[in-house]
Amino acid sequence: MTTKTIRIISIILMAIPSFMLVMSGVMKIAGAQQIVQGLTKGGLGSYITLFGIIELISIALFIYPKTYKIGFLLICCYLGGALSIELASGQPPMAAIFLTLIWISVYLKDKGMFIGLTKLEK
Repeated sequence: MTTKTIRIISIILMAIPSFMLVMSGVMKIAGAQQIVQGLTKGGLGSYITLFGIIELISIALFIYPKTYKIGFLLICCYLGGALSIELASGQPPMAAIFLTLIWISVYLKDKGMFIGLTKLEK
């Protein structure tokens, strides 16, 4: 594949979960009934707005080219927590799908993010 093709695929794979996380963050801040019920049922009802703000900040950092690395790490942490809650409550692991798409897109964009520390020390 050409560099241009890889870049386009990376952008598409980055856009899909980013859009979903933005929508999720906005719905949490707006207090959508389904979100409120689901998180309250899981015992996280008092943190709904905070989760929405964290999602939006993480995505903003991820989309901005100079801060995408810290955004990537924050999104990975957030989705890892979401995945653990989904698995513990018996829900389908949607966070795993978003996490996979984000990892693939960042790998295609910058393979250097995945080099081990031993290679960096040389």
